[in-house]
Amino acid sequence: MRKFSCPSCDARLYFENVTCETCGEAVAFSPVSLRLEKLHRPCANRAFGTCNWCVTESWTRFCIACELNRTIPDLSVPDNLRRWRKIESAKHRLVYDMLRLRLPVVPRTKYAGGIVFDFLTAVTAPVVMSHLDGVVTIDISEADDATREFHRARLYEPYRTLLGHFRHEIGHYYWDRLVRDGPHLATCRSVFGDERVNYTQSVQRHYWQGPPNNWSQNYISAYASSHPWEDWAETFAHLLLILATVDTATSLPLAPEGLTLQNLADPYVDEDFQVLVKSWLPLAESLNELNRSMGITDPYPFVLGEAVIGKLQVVLNILRSARDHL
Repeated sequence: MRKFSCPSCDARLYFENVTCETCGEAVAFSPVSLRLEKLHRPCANRAFGTCNWCVTESWTRFCIACELNRTIPDLSVPDNLRRWRKIESAKHRLVYDMLRLRLPVVPRTKYAGGIVFDFLTAVTAPVVMSHLDGVVTIDISEADDATREFHRARLYEPYRTLLGHFRHEIGHYYWDRLVRDGPHLATCRSVFGDERVNYTQSVQRHYWQGPPNNWSQNYISAYASSHPWEDWAETFAHLLLILATVDTATSLPLAPEGLTLQNLADPYVDEDFQVLVKSWLPLAESLNELNRSMGITDPYPFVLGEAVIGKLQVVLNILRSARDHL
């Protein structure tokens, strides 16, 4: 995430700011300019403290990110507003990623192939976080750190975040939109495997037997080895993580040597994939070492082997070839 500044006094602002702490100017994020601007036509969800974006379409009261919501948490339940705010913070960053990649962000209210989000609570059965035909389902209990950590440890996951969930599930959506019926299917089958193998059996086998012994040589995560669809989604999510983190680092004072705005103009659209990888590897190492010095777990507990780097490039190439044409 690049630096933002106040449109009135030029003071430093952050992505989630609703006002400038220096001059008091009310601001909102514009999905058109990708900047924080003076408040104009605020999203209706600003009243709940869940959104700081502005509305750009005349037919709705909601911004482009909140227009994607189909089901929000029941706000009569204590603490659900807090959970919703954390969920929306992660989702808005996902939508920012999509906009920076120049991919259309379209709700299903406007287009049958668009996206909707359901934020659900377990009542009689657990909520299965998933994607199906453009519907992304998120369990709101994942907004609670203790619950998310419990599931992370139970499933032997080294990394589990709200933003990671969103990036993973939207990866499934883009498989359907960009790969399933398109010209990239043969390439993806050669790289990720044949997705026609039974999905349910493959995932069940993963949980019963675990990943193959040499999984880290070919997959970004153990779960990615369970089925080609999950390999694609995990790789997609990690690509977004890398793009966003490198983009943020270019404007920070602690950026690794050589990682500057001049050397990497825009990782979301820059065509040189090798520059992106060479920027990411020392950055990931630096982040992990800083956390270890502070007694905190590694923020990026993964290894990028040659096979995984190749998969990341395939996903990025497909996204870049498809942007503005969905």
